[in-house]
This record gives sequence, structure tokens and C-alpha cells, in this order.
Amino acid sequence: MSRPGQLAEKARQVAWARFRLRRCTEVGELTRLKGRVVVVNGGTIRLGSRVRLWGHPTPIELAALGGGELVIGDGTMLNRGVCICAQQSVRIGRNCGLGNDVLILDTDFHQAGEHHAQIRPDVAAPIVIGDDVWLAARSVVLKGVTIGDGAVVCAGSVVATSVPPYTMVGGSPARVIRRLEPREEAASALATAAAS
Repeated sequence: MSRPGQLAEKARQVAWARFRLRRCTEVGELTRLKGRVVVVNGGTIRLGSRVRLWGHPTPIELAALGGGELVIGDGTMLNRGVCICAQQSVRIGRNCGLGNDVLILDTDFHQAGEHHAQIRPDVAAPIVIGDDVWLAARSVVLKGVTIGDGAVVCAGSVVATSVPPYTMVGGSPARVIRRLEPREEAASALATAAAS
């Protein structure tokens, strides 16, 4: 695709994002969407500038339940099938990458065994994801977790406890695989950005 063609496509993606994300509380400049996104906003949903959403062929789901807050930082990228639900609070930092089918839930919705119960606010705890974090495909982040800057979560992992900065974790439940050097994490992030 020629340079003018690329610019036209990016402009279409920005316009499409403005339309499809109109239920969000705030959407930053040059946020782009390719494909579909489902937005359920009963609280606050804020997307920073230059956020990229690739909801094709599977849509991305963004939900803030009654009074909940979902914040996504500048330059973060969400791939197809990502589902984020904030009953209380989910905060994702700048320049993060969320792989295909990542699931982030700050709530269990109800207590174990209460399959038909109403959503309960006492079963939620905030999630904080730092800057430059990579969540690989099909990883799951559960309530009450903090993931430090520059951390990497391997594909298919279930993160039920907090992750220190510049650490690679994997497994179910996720455990530390190794420490990362800040420059190593930055090179990984650059490679990911170049591929998109």
C-alpha cells in the first residue's frame, strides 16, 4: 500500500474508532479501530491517545459496570478477542500490548456456588497494569492483581497474584520464570510495535 493509501486507511480507522467508541467517557486523539468493539459503559471508560484496537475477526469487549472505572493508557494495543471488565477499577498503563483473547476481570461477579445470584460488589478488587507490559495470547488477569512496569505474561497464563516490574511469568497459576532487564523488555516492545 502506498504512503497516501496508508494514511487514508489510518484516517478511516480513526473515524471508525470515534464512531464505535462513542459510548466511552473519553477517547484520546488518533485512537484507531480495525474491526469491531463492544462497549458497555455503566461507569467510566477512558482511552488514551494513539490506542490501537484490532477487533477483527473477533470483537474486543470493554465493560465498566455500574460505577466501575476502566482506563487504558496512551499507545496501548488491544488485539482481537480481548475482554476487559471493570466492576470496581481496571487501569492499564502506557504502551502495553494485549494479545489475542486476553481476559482481564476485576470481579468474580458472585461467590462460588451462587450461580444464579446478582452481581455482588464485595467480590471485586482493583487491577493495575503498569507501563510497557506485554500480556500474551489467552492470558487471564484476575481481581486484585498489580502487574509492574515492563513485565511479560506468557501465553495461556492465569495471573492470580501480583507480578513485580521487569519479570516474566507463566503458567496456571502464573509463576516467575525470570527477571528481565529494562533494555531487554524495551527491545521486545519495539519488536512487537514494529510487527503491528
